[in-house]
Amino acid sequence: MAITTNAICNSFKKELFEAVHNFSNPGGNKFNLSMYTSQATLGKSTTSFTTGNEVTSPAGYSSGGKVLVNTGTSVASSVAITDFADLSFTNVTLTARGALIYNTSATNKAVCVLDFGGDKTATAGTFTIQFPAFTTSAAILRIS
Repeated sequence: MAITTNAICNSFKKELFEAVHNFSNPGGNKFNLSMYTSQATLGKSTTSFTTGNEVTSPAGYSSGGKVLVNTGTSVASSVAITDFADLSFTNVTLTARGALIYNTSATNKAVCVLDFGGDKTATAGTFTIQFPAFTTSAAILRIS
């Protein structure tokens, strides 16, 4: 069991050609981010949200994680991008190894897996997922 390196899910790549995911802002699909322990098995073959080995916290984190705020889409220098605003979980006590972004508007289909590179912990504090800049060289999802 492991969270493999950051990965765009293979099912997501196929579903792009099937018009399953809409990243328009406003009016697009709703995407969530859920967090997982080091015991989770997540990677490019992940197809949908799962509660198996999802983190728990006495407060501040509920199963399924939180809704992401999509910053929209753009194309520059032949690279299409989309990204999300930073996401914070407040008053949590948890340890997370990685996360899954998934589309709640499309039966919880997986988009991508984020590997934190090691366990990250918050104790009665704030756990923040900081997304990269909305640029063609940094955005969380890029197609070139």
